[in-house]
Amino acid sequence: MEESQGDFLPSDVPESTSSNNCERNTSSAHSNRWSGFPGVKKRGHSSRSWIKIDQDGNVKILELDKAKIMRQCSLPSRDLRLLDPLFIYPSTILGREKAIVVSLEQIRCIITAEEVILMNSLDINVVQYKSELCKRLQAKKDQSDDLPFEFRALELALELTCMSLDVKVKELEMEIYPVLDELASSINTLNLERVRRLKGHLLTLTQRVQKVRDELEHLMDDDGDMAEMYLTEKKLRSEGNTPHEINPLTNFSGGTRQVSKSAPVSPIASTSGAPRLQRAFSSIVTASKQGSLTSSHGGDNIEQLEMLLEAYFVVIDHTLSKLLSLKEYIDDTEDLINIKLVRID
Repeated sequence: MEESQGDFLPSDVPESTSSNNCERNTSSAHSNRWSGFPGVKKRGHSSRSWIKIDQDGNVKILELDKAKIMRQCSLPSRDLRLLDPLFIYPSTILGREKAIVVSLEQIRCIITAEEVILMNSLDINVVQYKSELCKRLQAKKDQSDDLPFEFRALELALELTCMSLDVKVKELEMEIYPVLDELASSINTLNLERVRRLKGHLLTLTQRVQKVRDELEHLMDDDGDMAEMYLTEKKLRSEGNTPHEINPLTNFSGGTRQVSKSAPVSPIASTSGAPRLQRAFSSIVTASKQGSLTSSHGGDNIEQLEMLLEAYFVVIDHTLSKLLSLKEYIDDTEDLINIKLVRID
């Protein structure tokens, strides 16, 4: 039987080869058909397009895979999952040895002491973050600034996130208040359905705002996490620099450092929340102006970052308060409707 099979083997080879060629051609055609779509990932290729922004505001587009980013930034793979735009994760800010991992709404990036690595995307929030960060870095290139690079990049991410959420809350307020007033005067199925839908939007938005607020509160409560985020200071100290060289952009006077005077400014001039954000930050800076900060060698000096986080905590907390007030207004309207229905019965 084996000999019989051997006799037919040579004649089967061309047919098998032809079949394999046909399969390869079909597979190649299938691959070429999908290669024109940038959103479709090829199996075996984990490289993605990233935007690198350096300290001078220069932008470079890179193709990097996860392994290279993990080695370069000393990050575990679970941190990179937070940056995947295909997944929805709650807002998170993580301080690591050589990087800060930021996942705030659609702004997802890795901040190091020298550069920002941002997922390349056409999302309006990503485009706005990239353009505004480059503009601020280039404008401050020749100016003295007491915030290190990593905090300026983090500050902008917080600012745009708080502004974006506040705008969404205002839009929801403008939509829901008229509907509630109409429902209170005319109880019908259409108005009840509209309120039910808006309540769902309110719950979702409240959860998003609450998560950002909780994340900032968690960071401010943990001095170790805040100390871990002083990347420039850790980098220069590891290179053996003296305390006065740790932050070359900081003004020192008699061994003490002046408190930050930088205030977040909205990249959108028409955004009404910008003045409030400036006032919130300025009030915190003014309250702490009399205290001087001494140079730290153990990462214990976290007041600079704490003030920065507190400024945006005030803003996001105010946004959350507006959502809670809106929920109370809905509850009051529902109580009023129930009273009216009881009287009708």
